[in-house]
Amino acid sequence: MPATKIQNAATNAATKEKVVLAYSGGLDTSVMVKWLQLEKGLDVVAICGNVGQDAEDLAWVEKKALRMGAVHSEALDMREEYAKEVLTKAIKANGLYEDTYPLLSALSRPLIVKHLVEIAHKMGASYIAHGCTGKGNDQVRFETCIHALDPSIKVLAPVREWDLLTREQEMEWAQEHGVPVPTTAAKPYSIDDNLWGRAIECGVLENPWNEPPADIWTMTVDPISAPDQPEEIVVGFEKGVPCSLNGKKMELLPLIVQLNKVCGAHGYGRIDMIEDRVVGIKSHECYECPASLALINMHHALETLCLDHDTLQYKHMIDQQWSKVVYDGLWYSQLKEALDSFCASTQAFVTGEVKAKLYKGSLTVTGRKSAYSLYDLSLATYGDGDSFDRSASKGFIDLHSLPSKTWSGKQGPAHKQAVPAPAGKKQAKLGYAVLSA
Repeated sequence: MPATKIQNAATNAATKEKVVLAYSGGLDTSVMVKWLQLEKGLDVVAICGNVGQDAEDLAWVEKKALRMGAVHSEALDMREEYAKEVLTKAIKANGLYEDTYPLLSALSRPLIVKHLVEIAHKMGASYIAHGCTGKGNDQVRFETCIHALDPSIKVLAPVREWDLLTREQEMEWAQEHGVPVPTTAAKPYSIDDNLWGRAIECGVLENPWNEPPADIWTMTVDPISAPDQPEEIVVGFEKGVPCSLNGKKMELLPLIVQLNKVCGAHGYGRIDMIEDRVVGIKSHECYECPASLALINMHHALETLCLDHDTLQYKHMIDQQWSKVVYDGLWYSQLKEALDSFCASTQAFVTGEVKAKLYKGSLTVTGRKSAYSLYDLSLATYGDGDSFDRSASKGFIDLHSLPSKTWSGKQGPAHKQAVPAPAGKKQAKLGYAVLSA
């Protein structure tokens, strides 16, 4: 945010304490702009973060908040920073919560909070407010990140405090206090979207037996209606970060935007899952994540070529832990920083290209190549040029099986065979003696 804008807003609103509101322009946060003024006596600074949601031009959000009495309102374009500073880390860590969900909401919150805290400092605000519900994940993420960046800032969560328990009650309150409200019927779903995908919940989805209705999907076509011919895509990576699409060098932001379109056109990227929330609730969640799922799967395919066996095995555990830490709102934590460092250290040679085929809701990796590949054809081939020394296998197997052989002779099957059966006991099948207790 330009310093002059903040200074002017700070000068114009010097009489009351200020609150920085994470503002989306929807019903909840629009009501909050007025509610925080009337119920808390605070001057409201409304900040909307553009992390790649559908509406790129968010000037209307700024104007709407100002019309409701906000002392300052601004829509910040965070897309470039989101891609470079956040999504690169998610790709390197193959970030999938419960091996399924690409963490799209959990990834955007820390960046938004970072800007809210910075603006609170510049504006001299003592409070930050958010519109999260009392049993969702985002309240945990927002507040944990705020506490990590500045424990002195007080957090306000109006939805947990006010007595507006239904959408109808909110709309009535809004009309009574001059807050613009939607004129159309309420959407049956709760939607959160950004560059990394869309999250859809509520409505009929609250019953996990219900198949997701066709109208919840907007980024992906119905796989049945997808093209009858497959499409091949090639993504290039440099040190674990996507850098090209189909041979064309691209920055990460436009690459993700383009890949969302390409994969979505083939119906790829839909997720329907039962998810374990931070607060202990199971939730039926649906996601559309064309580019994020494609990039994570293709990145992992390249890792299988460039990382050795032990590193791959261990990194899978680190990836799972990274995803859980981020999901739980601990982006700004010692463990998260340490996990980032581990993931970054594994990516030094994860450079190359991955080829995949899109077809009616699926993405299949069909090729991978790298100048740093650990795949050695002369060792892998069964044809001409085989350089593998088969004579070494006998000694390797003898050493590899030595612990099992030793255990078996002292405690296991071989030991049991050697122990005579006690008097009066029948010999067990396979010749094992039945040992008395």
